[in-house]
Parts: sequence; C-alpha cells; structure tokens
Amino acid sequence: MKQKIFKMAELFCGPGGLALGAVSANVVDEMGVKYKIQSVWANDSHEDSCKSYANNIHNGNESKVVHAPVETLDFKKIPKFDALTFGFPCNDFSIVGKQKGFHGKFGPLYTYGVKCINLHNPAWFLAENVSGLQSANNGKAFQKIFEDLESAGKGYKIIPHLYKFEDYGIPQSRHRVVMIGTRKDLGLEFKVPAPAKRYITAREAIENPPIASDAENNEKTNQSKIVVERLKYIPPGKNAWYEGVPEHLRLRVKGAKMSQIYRRLDPKRPSYTITGSGGGGTHGYHWKENRALTNRERARIQTFPDDFIFAGSKESVRKQIGMAVPPRVAKIIIEAVLKTFAGVPYDWVPAKLSNGNNGFDGAMHLAF
Repeated sequence: MKQKIFKMAELFCGPGGLALGAVSANVVDEMGVKYKIQSVWANDSHEDSCKSYANNIHNGNESKVVHAPVETLDFKKIPKFDALTFGFPCNDFSIVGKQKGFHGKFGPLYTYGVKCINLHNPAWFLAENVSGLQSANNGKAFQKIFEDLESAGKGYKIIPHLYKFEDYGIPQSRHRVVMIGTRKDLGLEFKVPAPAKRYITAREAIENPPIASDAENNEKTNQSKIVVERLKYIPPGKNAWYEGVPEHLRLRVKGAKMSQIYRRLDPKRPSYTITGSGGGGTHGYHWKENRALTNRERARIQTFPDDFIFAGSKESVRKQIGMAVPPRVAKIIIEAVLKTFAGVPYDWVPAKLSNGNNGFDGAMHLAF
C-alpha cells in the first residue's frame, strides 16, 4: 500500500499526548493511499516530560527529544518536517489566575512557533491553548497571535475553534482553542470534525476496564485524617463548600469559593478539568473512596492508555498529565487534517469561538 507520511516536529511537547494521538491517526483515500504521521523531533523545557515522550513515542530514543528552553534552540538544525504542532504554554492566558497575556512570562512563547514556521514552511500546523486565550488582553492577544500565524512563512489559512473535549468522547470537561493552519498555496481548507454522539463518564473511564493493581503511576496519596473526614461529608459532584460539611471541617478561605477544591467526581458525568498543579484540595477526588485520584486515574481521564508510562516523581507525573493534550481528541483532530489532505469527506461543524465569531449557527454538516 502506498503511503503519504507527514513528518511532524513539536514544540512544548509535554509527555506526548498530542504526539500519541498524531501517530495513531490513520486515513486511507479512495485510491488506497494511506496518510499517516511520523514524529521526527520534539522539544520541551521539562526534563521528565522529555523522558516520557522519548520512551513512549520514540521507543526510548532520547536523541529525537531535545530537553532545552525554547529560547535556546537553533531552529535551522531541526530535521526536515511537514507538520508543526505546538501547545504553547497557557499559564498567562488561563482564566484561572491573573491572565497576564503578553505581559506574562509565557505569553510571548508562541512567537517561537511563528519563527519555526517562517524557517520551514510546513504544509500544516496545529497550535493549541486554553479557552482564556480569546479574552486575554481584551481580545488583542488572540488577534495578534492569529495575524502572526496567518502571515508566517508563505502564509496560512487558519481555522480556529473552541473545542469542548467532552463533546468528542473525552471523559472530562476541558475546553481548548485549537488553530489548524494549512499553507495557502496548497488550496485546502480544514473543517472542524463533528463531535461524538455520547458522553463518556468518569466512572466509565476509570473502571472500564479496572486498573490493574500493579499498574504504573498508580500510587495512592496518603490523605490526612481531616481530609478523609471532610470527604466523608461531600457527595459526588460537590466540593468543600457543600452545606452538609460540619462547621469544624469547613475551609477558612476568604473570597471566592473555588469549585474544584475537594470536589468529588460525579460518576454519571465526565470529570471536571484535570489540572497539573495546585495545592491541597486540587488533586481531583474519587466519587466514593475518600481519597485523591491516582495519576493513572487522571491519565485515564486524559485518555492515556495504561501502557503509557510517565517518568519522574508523583508530582512531576501529575504535572505532565494535567498539562497534556488528551491523545483521543488529538487523534480526532489530526485525522480530520489528514482527510483534508487526502480529499476524504467527513462530518463537520462550522468553526466557532466563544464570542460567536465566524457565524456559527450550531448546524452540523454531514459529508454525504
């Protein structure tokens, strides 16, 4: 069978969630040509993430994963590639926090993706960030990033969309802006793949099938007695401010009552967003057992398979999982990209951002 292989480079690669989805993508056109992705190079500033990526995506070949700050890279030395993916750090665009946008430490890092595109002119790219990107700096951040990517290299046709991952069969409420850019001279236009038709619950993700007792990255957290007592009074789906929590177990926190603090999962719904950092009460909590989730349970919610082993300490692994792109949704989006290049029709919906740009009317477009 003939094959069309897109060689992929990745910036801010994390442990390899996006890459796992990419290399799992597989499309065959009407002539029988198979379209696939091959990861050829990746970079991240987090050492354990690089080790996880090398072990799971490159069979332990660490030479293909460069551990270094992106600012220090010589982009001219990157192996030849056809596709660039980058989930540039989201800290300064997240709606949780100060949302410094361009004025923060991480805001300007997208420019390294632009620099890489300018030098290599890939056939397509995927850029991913949190939903808060749309409102950072009063909307000016998103507009600037869009314009810079659109004019990068030979010029790109960009389709941005706010993906609600739970709509795509991810057992988690997680919303991200994903921009797909195809080089203008190729005359192609990516369309947003249509969502799935059913939700996957937190219980399904964690219990189907059960996690093996000797599974890697599955250590349980030693909970303090007061946390265990507090959790006993919190029903599934509720948090530390549930009215049934006795006075002596309530938190003494001024200001907003953050919804994820000691919040249990609801076994009948997708999980709330799994995060990679945060102190007490932010680890995600089992709906029945009085404990925080294990990293393997978090990985299940992020759709990592059980044989994807994360390198590093328990807290390092938590960070890697929480910051990753769920492989399942990455596969769906990238298969849509491959179908665009292969001329294979698929069900799609109009691109939409949360502010209603691009004339979204909620209609699904079927490829018949």
